[in-house]
Amino acid sequence: MAKDLVNSPVDRQNILNNPYAVTEIQKATKIKGVMFEGSARLTKEQVASFFEITPRTIDNYLYRTEAELRNTGYEVLRGNRLKTFKMALQDQFGNETDFVTKTTILGVFDFRAFLNIAMLLAESERATLLRQMILDIVIDTINQRTGGGTKYINQRDEDFIFAYFQEENYRREFTNALRDHVDMGNFKYPLYTDKIYVSIFRENAREYRNVLKLHDKDKVRDTFYSEILDLVASYEYGFAKVLEAAWQNKGDKLTPWDVDTLFNEFEKQHLWKPLVERVRHKMASRDMAFRDALHLKLEKYITPLKADEFERFLGEKSKELVERLEEAKDVFKRLKERE
Repeated sequence: MAKDLVNSPVDRQNILNNPYAVTEIQKATKIKGVMFEGSARLTKEQVASFFEITPRTIDNYLYRTEAELRNTGYEVLRGNRLKTFKMALQDQFGNETDFVTKTTILGVFDFRAFLNIAMLLAESERATLLRQMILDIVIDTINQRTGGGTKYINQRDEDFIFAYFQEENYRREFTNALRDHVDMGNFKYPLYTDKIYVSIFRENAREYRNVLKLHDKDKVRDTFYSEILDLVASYEYGFAKVLEAAWQNKGDKLTPWDVDTLFNEFEKQHLWKPLVERVRHKMASRDMAFRDALHLKLEKYITPLKADEFERFLGEKSKELVERLEEAKDVFKRLKERE
């Protein structure tokens, strides 16, 4: 899916909040500014010169998107900080800095703010080229840190293993309840599984597969984030108990119409709303950022990922499933002993 950095604040923030990608972009561009308070800063004039536009064009973008640019590292220097910056600027660039000699306020961009303005500029050919390089580096960085693919990036989360095996246990409760208490053939298993999926994230298994471009042999649940697994497990276990109680009350197996009525009442319980909202937000936002996958039915839930999300799935704590399985041997042993 093509990223529209000029028009999409979410796409811009998902790059700027990814510290691994920003580091690689900085290495590749080798943009140097004035070293000030531990990081490189660029003046408005330097940014305009780099992108071959006028300072007035930068002013126009600052007027329209100042809040976004301030959030990513643009700031206005005054007083003693400005004096210190002027001295650093003079030391590093000499006579080229006459334009700031008498100014009493000065806007400066750190590297993230510089990238931010590059993503916004529609008038600059250099900005267009830089945007393409940024996108290439972001893709390469994510692929590099995930071993070449993002289909199972969910499994790099340290919470995944526990959530996965917990859900397996509750899944068994659910399928057993369908088997024992519902008068219907094997079609009931995918049918009511899809009802749970649609209730939680508005897609049935087939639609979810299409969004993530999964192959026939790929298991849908292997790609779920831990929060989705937790909520699916809650639905499965909770509805299993609803079926059991209804069967006991009726004294006979339930019809599909009975089950549909029970599920409609079950999913409307107020307790689900905050949990469902959170899961939709996580799925839509993470899949857009990591898998370049758009869940159209969840589009309104997409927001930029924060830096800690990139750390969770791409950082040093994130690991391949095989490593987590090795570490989880004791957990498996305890689960097996409980059965």
